Amino acid sequence: MQFLLRILTILACLLAIPVAAVATAAVKQRFADGPNRVFSGGPLVSGEIYTGPEPDWSFVNEIPTVELQLLDPAQSRRIWIAEAEGKLYVWSGYMGTTVGRIWKQWPVQAERDGRAVIRINGIRYERQLNRIQSGNELDVITAAITGKYPSQTTRAGIEAGDVWVFEAAPPK
Repeated sequence: MQFLLRILTILACLLAIPVAAVATAAVKQRFADGPNRVFSGGPLVSGEIYTGPEPDWSFVNEIPTVELQLLDPAQSRRIWIAEAEGKLYVWSGYMGTTVGRIWKQWPVQAERDGRAVIRINGIRYERQLNRIQSGNELDVITAAITGKYPSQTTRAGIEAGDVWVFEAAPPK
């Protein structure tokens, strides 16, 4: 019995090492300038802030992910992005599930306060995230999303609240 207890103690200690390493990396990233591939990051501070006229957003269709930071809370993450009819869109799936609502808190935060910064190729764009839940533009938006990504996003999914879509509009 004592031998088994020692083995379990050793296994618990060995398991604690990677758990502590991952937890430390996650906490450390929260203070970094932006997210990495795995963990959310802190505020986006580097890069010039774009001040010109509204850009031609079609270039984002060649970029797999961008960095998105909400102003409240000032936390950033990597996210998919698409352009449709000259407008910029971000979205979050799994919002109709309990796990999705726990895992993805940024959409709820964005609906409450949509002020955001999107960093693309080192340039920061100030944006206002406005949730879209219905309307004819959903057909164009879902076509842009499914044309770019392996996504099953549909108009019905957005209208049902399973997917939350936001237009990343110019700030008010």
